[in-house]
Amino acid sequence: MAAPRAAAASAKQVTRRNFAEAARELGAHLESCDYVAVAAQKTGAPTGWRRALPVDTAETAYLKAKVAAESFQPLQIAVCPFLLRNSSPSTLVAYPYNFHIFPRDELQLGMPSYSFYCQSSYLSTMANAGFDFNMCIYDGISYLSRVQESFARQKICTPHVRPLLPLQSTSVADSVFKSRIKSRIMHWRKGYAEPNKKDDGSLVSSLSRLILGGETYGSRPSISIDVCSDHQVQLVLEAVNHISDDLVPLVVPDKVGAARAVCVIFTSSKEDKNLLLMDIQQSEEEKFCGFREVIDLLSSSQKPIVSYNCLNDLTMMHSKFVAPLPPNMHEFMCSLKMVFSSVVDVSHLWRQIGPLRKAKNIQAALSYLQRQYFVPMEIKIPEQDTAKVVSTENIVFLWGFRGKSVKELKSYLPGLHQIFSEDFEVKLLDKTCSALLFRNSGTAMQLLKEISSESPSLNNFFSEGLKAAGFEVYRKVCRLGLWDSELAEALERVSAEVAASTLSECNSSQIYWNSSLMLDLKEYLEC
Repeated sequence: MAAPRAAAASAKQVTRRNFAEAARELGAHLESCDYVAVAAQKTGAPTGWRRALPVDTAETAYLKAKVAAESFQPLQIAVCPFLLRNSSPSTLVAYPYNFHIFPRDELQLGMPSYSFYCQSSYLSTMANAGFDFNMCIYDGISYLSRVQESFARQKICTPHVRPLLPLQSTSVADSVFKSRIKSRIMHWRKGYAEPNKKDDGSLVSSLSRLILGGETYGSRPSISIDVCSDHQVQLVLEAVNHISDDLVPLVVPDKVGAARAVCVIFTSSKEDKNLLLMDIQQSEEEKFCGFREVIDLLSSSQKPIVSYNCLNDLTMMHSKFVAPLPPNMHEFMCSLKMVFSSVVDVSHLWRQIGPLRKAKNIQAALSYLQRQYFVPMEIKIPEQDTAKVVSTENIVFLWGFRGKSVKELKSYLPGLHQIFSEDFEVKLLDKTCSALLFRNSGTAMQLLKEISSESPSLNNFFSEGLKAAGFEVYRKVCRLGLWDSELAEALERVSAEVAASTLSECNSSQIYWNSSLMLDLKEYLEC
């Protein structure tokens, strides 16, 4: 069997100057592709205990990803449709696009954002890699989320096509108004629909249009009819409807959204009328949509979305281009499913293939894939420990150890209490706090109960200034969003509020101890 070859292609750099063209090309590629890879280049990422930790559950990991998505700004979104051609030899064709985006407040409504966080280390890395910040800032594609766009449409009033609604009743004054408007429009239209065959010259033609009261909408003749109510708007629309099909009425609003006029546009043919209606719709979409058009293309294609860091990338996309992030993981996944129905996380692929579940690390998994499917790969992935599933009931958060290393802490604790003579592991979460994993079920709960009751057997523990809390305290820290504090400080603030009686009522969850954060979004797509 021959190895599939990946067709090399340089990424298309997309700014607002060539965005319309690139969006059309991307739409065509999405129709024919098998799947789409997405990735984001952001201005920073969480550090310290705010990053994804081995002790995080799906819920707490989502809360961390949520605050990161709301704090940092994407400057580039990479979108790459892949097409697998079953030729001989098989060929994998990639169509990479780099969309440069920037939160430009073009509508002057305070959206999408006036400020965001940056990390100097991230910006330095991007600059060293050749990232063009000038291109991003000056030519980056602006955007609004779907929710922001809805708000903007209410605030920004533009001429629009309004459907003709049946009038329930008309008065004598309505009939007079409608008759007068109809006569005026017919007289104006006659000057364009039945022009004088004699060439009167530009001056006479201009004077004729001035007398007729004509204006222009782009290159097409138009006339403006002043109105003072929605009822009069419907009268004008009805009058236009009874005159000719070559007229297109647009309702022109004032600053507060109330109709102030109806602009009647003359079209030269049925094709010209259809073209005008398409231009009106496209002009309105371009004004509000921006980069979100790409998200809509990805969503409507229904093609699988592939990413290496799905949780962080998709929370960011949801926050910036769809709507504010929901308060919990379940609601987020339900909302995300409405946009992207199929999501694949590369970091989970080896766990989904039967023989790979026995692989001890990702390097072994990649080796298997290469042997089995003959696919050449070059992937840089950090070293990971084994994906070991444990319960949060066996976790204790410990602080106050005065800068001791993991090795020092592991040898220091057994001398303070006999409970530490049991088998346990230590993981440093930040410089102020560590997590203890007890092998025996119930040991962590016993320790926390003794600490809560200030048992005399823990006098040495207390005298050393050590403090501890269970996972429920950490869960509450994340829910409260105490991100500006060191982890020990945040746990200290919350631990006093969690009574000992709640220790036995904590909701247990599973975590992946001693591994990078690994959340399979498929597990949460069912709502």
